[in-house]
Amino acid sequence: MSEPQPVYKRILLKLSGEGLTKTGVFGIDPDEVSYIAHETAAVWKLGVEVAVVIGGGNIVRGAQFSAHGINRTTADYMGMLATVINAMALQDAIEHLGIETRLLTAINMQQVAEPFIRRRALRHLEKKRVVIMAAGTGNPFFTTDTTAALRAMEMGAEVILKATKVDGVYSADPLLDPTAKKYESLTYLDVLNHRLKVMDSTAISLCMDNKMPIIVFNLKKKGNVARVVLGEKIGTLVGEPKDAGR
Repeated sequence: MSEPQPVYKRILLKLSGEGLTKTGVFGIDPDEVSYIAHETAAVWKLGVEVAVVIGGGNIVRGAQFSAHGINRTTADYMGMLATVINAMALQDAIEHLGIETRLLTAINMQQVAEPFIRRRALRHLEKKRVVIMAAGTGNPFFTTDTTAALRAMEMGAEVILKATKVDGVYSADPLLDPTAKKYESLTYLDVLNHRLKVMDSTAISLCMDNKMPIIVFNLKKKGNVARVVLGEKIGTLVGEPKDAGR
C-alpha cells in the first residue's frame, strides 16, 4: 500500500504559550519546546509548508496584567514581547533538528528577527522554511488567536490547526466537568452563539468571513499534528455548515 499523503499543502499552526511549559507552571520548559519542535518537524517532513503563530501566556498574559492595574496597552505590548521569547526558543529547537526557519515579528527588533512582510514570509514558505510569526499583530487589544486568523489569510493557508491541551471542543471544560460533551464539528455561528472557548470572537468572525476552517486538537498526544495533516478525523472541526458531520 502507498503511504498516506497530506490533505493540506500549507497550514497555520497556532500554539499557545502554555504549550511550551508544564501545566500550571510559568516560563519555558526545554523538554516541552523540544517535543513541539519534533511534532512540527514531522509535518514539515511530509512536504507541508508550515507557518506558526505562538502565544505568550506562559510568560505574560496582557489581559490579566491589565486587570491588576497596568495600562491595557502596556500590558498587551508586554504580552507581544513574551511571544517573541517563546518564538526564539521554538526556532532554536527546530533548527537543532536541521530544519531551516525564519522568525518574523510584527514589532521591529532587527537584532533577533525579521520584520513581518507578507511577501517575504510567503517566499520563505515557498523555500520550505518553517516560518514562525511573533509579536501578535503588533497592535494592542488583539489576541494571538486573531493574529493566527489574520496570518492564515495572508499566507494563503488552507487550515488553522489550533493546538490545545484537550482533544477538541467541549460544551464545558472537560477537566472540570466529567459530563462535558465533545463536538465532532461546529459551525462558526455555533461557536459564537454558544460562546464556546475555541478562539476569541474576532478570530472566529474573521475565519467565518473568509471561510477558513479551524481544527482544534490535542497537541500533547504524540503524532497528532501529522495525523490532522494526513486527514485523520481527530479533534473538532469548525467551519461552514456543509462541514458539519464530516
